[in-house]
Amino acid sequence: MIKEFEAGGIMMYPLLACAILGIAVLIERLYTLMIKARINPKRFVNSLIRAIDRDSVDAAIALCARNPSPVAKVLRAGLERYDRGKEVVEERIANAAATELAFLDRGMGLLAGVVTVAPFLGFLGTVNGMIGAFNAIAAAKEVEPTVVAKGISEALITTKWGLMIAAPLAIFHVLFTGRINGYTRDMEESATRLVDYLVEEMGQKKGK
Repeated sequence: MIKEFEAGGIMMYPLLACAILGIAVLIERLYTLMIKARINPKRFVNSLIRAIDRDSVDAAIALCARNPSPVAKVLRAGLERYDRGKEVVEERIANAAATELAFLDRGMGLLAGVVTVAPFLGFLGTVNGMIGAFNAIAAAKEVEPTVVAKGISEALITTKWGLMIAAPLAIFHVLFTGRINGYTRDMEESATRLVDYLVEEMGQKKGK
């Protein structure tokens, strides 16, 4: 691999930077989406409602405080203002959701950028390699395999690594995007259900 890196020429350095950056974002995204956001929002809101029915809203807030997931932070924001009315609860949830959605989407633009740039850097290396091959032909004034081998090798290596970097990262980008979209929908549905439940609870308390 080291010999191949050296044979790939100068464009292998930005390709290496893309690979390191892509892997770093990939690891962070796996941790965030598979560990911190592993809680199912629909099940979690059911747990909160049971906690409220069994104990109190404070018990549900404590349950959220023990959970580091984005949905727990969003729903906790609404629970902490449950006695201020539906509009205040919805506003707090919306503000918290904006923050958590930004957290869920963090790094996705950078990952998409690496997926886009890596093949272009590979193709740029291809162009450099072919230019080198033609310059070697011009200098030797004859076409022999040994004369053009270095330039063609550089061209093919950079193309190969540009695609090898971009292809798996593109697959993960699609998977992460689907995961984020699904989690966001579930979180919105859970927040709506909790708001409706709190409004119903507050209405019952006022009616007593």
